[in-house]
Parts: sequence; structure tokens; C-alpha cells
Amino acid sequence: MGRHNKKTDSHIRRNSVIALTGLVPIGLITAANTAGAAPKVPFLSTSSSSEVADVAQEATDTASEAAEAVTPVAETAAESAPAVEAAPAAPALAPVQATPPLPTSIAQGALGIPAVNVAAYQNAERILAVEQPGCGMYWTLIAGIGRVESTHAYDGKTDDKGNMLNPVLGPVLDGSLGGNAVIRDTDGGKLDGNTTYDRAVGPTQFLPETWNRYAGDGNGDGVADPQNVFDSALTTGKYLCDGGLNVKDPIQAAQAVHRYNNSAAYVANVLAWSAGYSSGIIPAAADLPRIH
Repeated sequence: MGRHNKKTDSHIRRNSVIALTGLVPIGLITAANTAGAAPKVPFLSTSSSSEVADVAQEATDTASEAAEAVTPVAETAAESAPAVEAAPAAPALAPVQATPPLPTSIAQGALGIPAVNVAAYQNAERILAVEQPGCGMYWTLIAGIGRVESTHAYDGKTDDKGNMLNPVLGPVLDGSLGGNAVIRDTDGGKLDGNTTYDRAVGPTQFLPETWNRYAGDGNGDGVADPQNVFDSALTTGKYLCDGGLNVKDPIQAAQAVHRYNNSAAYVANVLAWSAGYSSGIIPAAADLPRIH
């Protein structure tokens, strides 16, 4: 089964407005697939593949502009260092990581991600680099999902092992809210506490059936728990990688996020935050379209 319903980046803080978005949840799309099939599904929105490509290109352009605006650390050091005659050659610098850790100054500012969430996202990247190297997963893409879905698990409200202090639960999908179809119970209430209807669970918001298909044990404790940020981050990465996508390609990254949530605006928000976490440049409000 697929994923969850449409949400804004502050949806869970505002009484889980994921249920108020008015779009058909991607979870409903993959629910119609045959059991065990990869979620290679048609988009149900009116967005064309060219729109997804446009979103990906905009994200690429934004990231490129951000990179041009930042003076490389090596150049800054060279300009400020005093001249020394006959100085010995400096050792070669180690290659910069493709997805560098979030700078401390940024973590404490407007782009802040709680330390436990950064650890969970980066841990998922490391695991997937081994398990699915062709996917090219990078932690900031998972962080973009975490930002939009739950503002990083209610701003890191977890214990030191990444377990949510209060579970993240979406609205009951009983058809009572506009834009959300009925999804009957698929897990006996084990994950979402409801034995009649399903609801999205965890800080990256999976429907129970989808969780059970892609569940990953990110912290190695032998249990895949959607209310643990390490497990939810790894499961998100696995879902985004499914279908043989290589998210290093901006077009395929946009396709993966679009499949996660069937909304061009959602894709734009996730990719903007992902680029922001990579560059340290805050996405402008004008660049973050409202997710209806």
C-alpha cells in the first residue's frame, strides 16, 4: 500500500491538518495495486510529468544558486592566512562529503533540525548506501520529508533513543473529512489504535499497510516502530528508493517525492527544504507554495 494524505509543514501542530488538504492520499493509490507489487502507480493529480520535472529543475537551480553564493571554505582560509615564505606544502584536503552534516550554527537557527533527527536521517543514508547503493539516497531529502510531515517529530520531542514521547497519529480515515476517502483497517489497530479504519502513523506519516511493506529497523533493536525516528527515517528512504529510482537525479528525486504525496506543491516544499539543509540557505516563504 502507499502512503498518507496531503499535509502542510505545520500540519501536525494544527490538529493534524493532513486530513484537510483535499487531495487523494497516495496511500489510496498503492492500496489498489496487487499485493507485493512495487508502487509504480499513475499520479492521480492533474500534475503532468513535465510539472514534476519543472519542480525538480527549480530545486536544482535553487541549489546551484545557493552553491554559487557561498564562498568555499578553502578560499576563505587562503585569503585570510598571512603570507609565509617557503612554507611547506599543505596536505591535500579530504573530499567534501556529498551530504555534509548540518553546521552547528544552522542547527541553532531558523533551519534547525533537532540533533536526534539529524542522527536518524544520516543513519538512514548510511544504511541505504550499503543496502541500495544505486538509489543514491542523501539524508537531506529524508529531512525534507520530516520537515513537511511533522516539523521533525514535533521539534525532536523524543527520548534519547528516538522514540516519540507522544505518538504522531493522523486523522481517522473514515470519510468524515473532506478530501479523504475511507480506508478500512488493515492492521487490526496494532499501529494506529483503530480496528475499524486506518490512519497515518509516525513522524513521517505512513499508512499501516505501507509501513508493514517497507518497515525498516533503523536503530537495530529488532523492532521496526513507526513512532521511532530512526525507524521512520529508514522506512522513508526505502519507500523513496523503491522502483529502482536514483534520487541523485533531480527528476527522479521529484518523482519519488511526488509518489510519496500526490501534490506538486508538496514536492516543491520538500525539495526546497532539502536544498536548504544542504546549502544552509532558508527557503523564502514565497518559494514554498501552499499545500492545499
